[in-house]
Amino acid sequence: MNVVLSWSGGKDSSLALHEIMKTDANVKGLLTTITKDYDRISIHGVRRELLRQQAMSLGLHLYEVSIPKDASNEIYEKETESVLLRLKKSDAISSVVFGDLFLQDIREYREKLLARLGLGCIFPIWRKDTKKLAYQFIQDGFRAIVCTIDPKKLDKQFCGCEFDGSFLSEIPGTVDPCGENGEFHTFVYDGPIFKDRLRFSIGEVVERNGFYFADILPVSEDS
Repeated sequence: MNVVLSWSGGKDSSLALHEIMKTDANVKGLLTTITKDYDRISIHGVRRELLRQQAMSLGLHLYEVSIPKDASNEIYEKETESVLLRLKKSDAISSVVFGDLFLQDIREYREKLLARLGLGCIFPIWRKDTKKLAYQFIQDGFRAIVCTIDPKKLDKQFCGCEFDGSFLSEIPGTVDPCGENGEFHTFVYDGPIFKDRLRFSIGEVVERNGFYFADILPVSEDS
């Protein structure tokens, strides 16, 4: 079974990849939506250069879905469908793997969208306890930075901090430990599925469209 994995660069997609790699599925690559005006991963705000470094360290092809800022859902679907249909033809892709945890409406949306293309959906970490999953992520050796914060749900002071035990112990009880309700997003830079640890520095924290983003800066090998 040939699959591609919906990759945000964060912990949930990393966990989904880690799980699907334990099966007989053949992961042909990563599918990531890029906001072309910013040259960054959509929603997460991580630079494309770091995304490509992730793919290289994972040893997987990267398939980019390019959309403009403020793109409508119709534009997103059109561009996503175009890439997936090409992969279905060229690589015999049969399913897309997602890192969703418990939002039923999101799952149903994905299943409906993919059904139109004759593709299936796989959810390796669906309905797993998010607190246990968050701590398991850390225990398994994954490392991540909190790259995006919704200040309506979580204080902006956490933007740019390490996703670790201290972070999990300090966030309010109203915040899901995996940020499944959009409270925060992460950038994963190391872990058991990576060949090499990514090098970076953290720049300024900026506000855009009501969200806070930590500008994570690539660091070259000879720096």
